[in-house]
Amino acid sequence: MKRWMKILGMAFLCVWATPTAFGQEDLLKLAQADDTLQTDKVTATFKTTRLINGHSVETNGAGTLLFLISHRFGTLNSGAYNFWGLDQSTIRLALEYGVTDRFTLGVGRSSLEKTFDGFLKYKLLQQQTNGFPVTVTAFTSAALKTLEWPDEEKAYVFAHRLTYAYQLLIARKFSERFSLQVAPTMVHRNLVETGFGEPNVYAVGAGGRFKLSKRTSFNAEYFYLLEGASDQFENSLSLGFDIETGGHVFQLMFTNSQGMIEKFFIPRNAGGWSSGDIYFGFNISRVFNLGKDKRDW
Repeated sequence: MKRWMKILGMAFLCVWATPTAFGQEDLLKLAQADDTLQTDKVTATFKTTRLINGHSVETNGAGTLLFLISHRFGTLNSGAYNFWGLDQSTIRLALEYGVTDRFTLGVGRSSLEKTFDGFLKYKLLQQQTNGFPVTVTAFTSAALKTLEWPDEEKAYVFAHRLTYAYQLLIARKFSERFSLQVAPTMVHRNLVETGFGEPNVYAVGAGGRFKLSKRTSFNAEYFYLLEGASDQFENSLSLGFDIETGGHVFQLMFTNSQGMIEKFFIPRNAGGWSSGDIYFGFNISRVFNLGKDKRDW
């Protein structure tokens, strides 16, 4: 009798333990499946804070200071006498600081019209691997022209020197090599200096990046004017390459835009690719990590 009791007891233990073991195995599989579906943030959609002329969705890391040198030479159609534009140049110097990982502020000064500018940039949403499909960044800037007025008899006031820009930058990194961005834009001019067009100019920017190697990529950028600008102005088209060398990023480009801030290359762009009004230029970015949060671009 005792023998049968032992056999029945062992049988009961086996029956009870088997589903328990299967249940634990199933839970383990579910946990592993959940791990593979984690919603990780997608980073490095673009190499730096600029696509070419316009901003990208990227913001600086907290405590990161970026020093940006932008240079545009003269037009290629200026001929051999001007060494195809290399004898002429326009420059902009800027500093951009990451207050947080999402919030960047910056200031700059352009030689074109002796213009000072400042901007605020905030990353509203971040693309995720198994979650939100795009990164969204809000951008606003103000530009101050300090060039002397050509005619002091006109009733100019300080407000006439100011131009404002507003953008919503929306980008998606489709793969390690390929990213796209669109940028609905409005530029408000307190003074329409040409006498043509409206104070508010609307445009849609589009651009992309294709990674050629670990440290180089090909970039393209285009701004299409919707309304408010005069017919004498051209849509901005720029093509270029990013080259990373340690803490520096070199951006080499050909563009029909001489100006390097929104007030110039969106509503007041006079150059045309078909007529040879093409400017060769470059951006040089140098990152300094002033805080504990270090970031590798």
